[in-house]
Amino acid sequence: MKIFKEEQRFTQTWLIVLLAVSVIVPITLVVKEYLEENSKMTTNNLIITLVGVLGSVSIIFFFKLITRIDEFGIHYQFFPFHFSLKTITWKEIDAVKVRTYDPIGEYGGWGLKGASFWNSEKGKAINVSGDVGIQLHLKNGEKLLIGTQKKTEAINVLKTYENKLL
Repeated sequence: MKIFKEEQRFTQTWLIVLLAVSVIVPITLVVKEYLEENSKMTTNNLIITLVGVLGSVSIIFFFKLITRIDEFGIHYQFFPFHFSLKTITWKEIDAVKVRTYDPIGEYGGWGLKGASFWNSEKGKAINVSGDVGIQLHLKNGEKLLIGTQKKTEAINVLKTYENKLL
């Protein structure tokens, strides 16, 4: 019995730099306002504003994609949107493969994407980074792509459970 486990987070350097630059401007403006001689901003207002700005930007680092493949099926969780693992059993899956895809072109980027707003024929995607995913075609006609950074391990484990797809 083989088990595939993966946990991914938004930790790309470009994202961290972008978020850091995007908080510099509001923090600079708020601190500048606070330091002016006739400022109406209190210390409490400054602290609340800084905590709000930093908190809203840092929330992305709490996002986490967990993927597990075992003898029961494929399980995934994209916290904070899912509080527990969602399971797709082998008998619900028509076909599954690991493939390279275009995150922006096919799904509009990374995160919890697809189905209603962007390229609905592609289905949904849950991804954090990269351009490799586990593509599921379900028997009910739905499609789901789960991003992975462990292409080879995913392929090997899926080969193990090929016989579960009936």
